[in-house]
Amino acid sequence: MKKKTPSHPLFRLLEKLEDAGIYYTLRRSRCDAISVDATVVGQRVEIDVFADGHMELARFHGHEDIEGGAKEAYAWIANEKREEARLAKQNESGTK
Repeated sequence: MKKKTPSHPLFRLLEKLEDAGIYYTLRRSRCDAISVDATVVGQRVEIDVFADGHMELARFHGHEDIEGGAKEAYAWIANEKREEARLAKQNESGTK
């Protein structure tokens, strides 16, 4: 029996990733798209697939060195929290 090709681009994308042996996760963080996240050596890839079938690709390149442990993880979280608070305050006051 011939394999039926799915009609929506999301399914075609997932099929191609699976055929290539690329593991992925699905995420929904907005109402009009499904995000497909994949990680390969040296890069993280996000592909947003929209209801109308168009896609947006973002690739993040970097090294895979271990940069620390729990102490560094907690420091990173604290820095992100401070930055988020700074940006919120900035938005409230309308300044940069």
